[in-house]
Amino acid sequence: MTSRTAAPSRFVRAGGQNIAVYESAGAGPGVLLIHGNSSSAKAFSHQLDGSPGDRLRLVAIDLPGHGASERASDPDRAYTLPGYARAVRDVVEEMRLGDAVIVGWSLGGHIALEASATLPKASGFLIFGTPPLAFPPAADAFLPTPAMGSTFKADLTPDEIDAYAAAFFRPNIGPVPESFLADVRATDKRARGALGASIAPDGYADEVAIVAKLDKPLAILQGAEEQLVNPAYFERLTMPTLWRGKVQIVAGAGHAPQWERPLDFNALLESFVADRRRAKSG
Repeated sequence: MTSRTAAPSRFVRAGGQNIAVYESAGAGPGVLLIHGNSSSAKAFSHQLDGSPGDRLRLVAIDLPGHGASERASDPDRAYTLPGYARAVRDVVEEMRLGDAVIVGWSLGGHIALEASATLPKASGFLIFGTPPLAFPPAADAFLPTPAMGSTFKADLTPDEIDAYAAAFFRPNIGPVPESFLADVRATDKRARGALGASIAPDGYADEVAIVAKLDKPLAILQGAEEQLVNPAYFERLTMPTLWRGKVQIVAGAGHAPQWERPLDFNALLESFVADRRRAKSG
């Protein structure tokens, strides 16, 4: 069976670019999936092609400059958290996903938080591989992993690409899935540099304040063998709407639990969506 992420279902105009959109077969509650830095919607293939995709209306996108989406004519505007958030807001409007659950992985989680103020009808937010950041970012939000040095680097050597993609997974996972390596290679290299340059005063919203004041349910997932995000960092954050009152740990997974442990991840995703649906109907 051909994967739902093999080719875009359609393109929509969002954030000033043509954005590739991928849709699952399901017709249930809406869920928007936002991938991470130097990745693409293919990172969510186990969701679109799996149980959540059969039961829910999953919509995944390629961010501007990533995957099959258009490369930006103005990278310093498009490849920033506010720029990506504008694209997400436009996709939500174009795809009629106003009351959807917004799911963000890594950079996608930061984008979801940045966009949250413009998505007042969203049912809830689920982020993973994402430590909410203020400015300047807390020194202990991330683990001291050498691969972090590639996050904002425009030109990556083949070895740097291999190491960066390998950091998405638990240690010693073996060969990195080729789709992740291909996504890093294919990403507009200006996207990493522009994003790094935008991490500045007033360059993005205070995410620590956002999660402290959020009036919608917030689910946070974390791989137990995460190599990039420090799990202890979450302990000092104020998050009054945190789902189930704690960060949900996915055993046997690193930064990409949606790929490494899809059954466990999918069960958490479907439970969060079901809880939001019950709350809405009740």
